[in-house]
Amino acid sequence: MKTLNRIIHQLEDSLLISLLVSMILFSSGQIILRNFFDFGVIWIDPLLRALVLWTGLIGATVASRDNKHIRIDLISRLFNKRIHLAIQVFVGLFTVVICSIIAWHGSRWVLMDYQDRLTSFADLPSWVLELIIPLAFGLIALRYLIHSILWLRMFYLSEEQLSKINL
Repeated sequence: MKTLNRIIHQLEDSLLISLLVSMILFSSGQIILRNFFDFGVIWIDPLLRALVLWTGLIGATVASRDNKHIRIDLISRLFNKRIHLAIQVFVGLFTVVICSIIAWHGSRWVLMDYQDRLTSFADLPSWVLELIIPLAFGLIALRYLIHSILWLRMFYLSEEQLSKINL
C-alpha cells in the first residue's frame, strides 16, 4: 500500500510540475508571438484555461495528502486534543460527502459530454478536459475518508499517547 501511495504522490507531483511548466511556456510563447510577430495561436488561450483548472485541482489533491488545505481555524486551539480530533473527524467526513457529491455529478457530466461527442478547441473532446473534476474530487474524498478514520482512531488513544501527538 505504501508503494502505491508513493507512486500516486510522484504522479501528482510530476503532473503538477508539468502543468506549471506548460502554462509558463505556452503563455510566454503567446506573449512573444503577439508582441513581436502580431499574431497568436488561437487554441493556446482556451488550453491555458483548461491547464489552470487541471493545475488547481491537482494542487488541491496534493494539499489533501497531509490535510494542508487553506482553512479558517479560530477556535480549535481553545479545545483539548480529544475535542479537536472529534471536530477534525466531523469536518473530514463532511468533506468526504461534499467531494463525493461533486465527483459523482462531475462523472455524470463527463459521461454526458462523452456520449454527446462534444468537442472543445482544436477538436479535442470536452470530456478529456473535464475528466479532472471527478478524478480530483474522488481522490480528495478518499484521502479525507482515510484522514477521518485515522483521526477517529487517535480519538481513542490514552491521554499519555494523545499528549505525544502534534495536531
